[in-house]
Amino acid sequence: MGIARLALLGLAVLALVAMVVLGALSLIGVLGAGAARPKEPPPVAASPLASSSDAVPTIRVRCLRQRCPTVFLRVAGGDVLFDREMTADEQVQSFEAKVNVVLADSASVTVEVNGVARPPDKPGRRQEFVATRN
Repeated sequence: MGIARLALLGLAVLALVAMVVLGALSLIGVLGAGAARPKEPPPVAASPLASSSDAVPTIRVRCLRQRCPTVFLRVAGGDVLFDREMTADEQVQSFEAKVNVVLADSASVTVEVNGVARPPDKPGRRQEFVATRN
């Protein structure tokens, strides 16, 4: 074998060892991050801009259980504000004039429309309604 082939073989082995080490470090980083408990997300404000006259949100939904089924909020005829499951004590609110609301299980959350509590339905029941700003 010539010296050029030996040099090329040495570079290939070195590159292989470098990739194995890099892969091992990446795997250790991922497994180490998975063991740590992720931070709880802060409460989500669907519409963060509110004037002083809008101190009470049009709609506020707060999760009562460890995990609440899907909560869906959408500006009537417009953008989706929130569409996912919620965790314990997480809340979402909106100051939009008109919000379409769909709750996969209305008994798992508390709902306030213009600051007034809305009574929950039976456990496991889906609930749909439109919250309108007063």
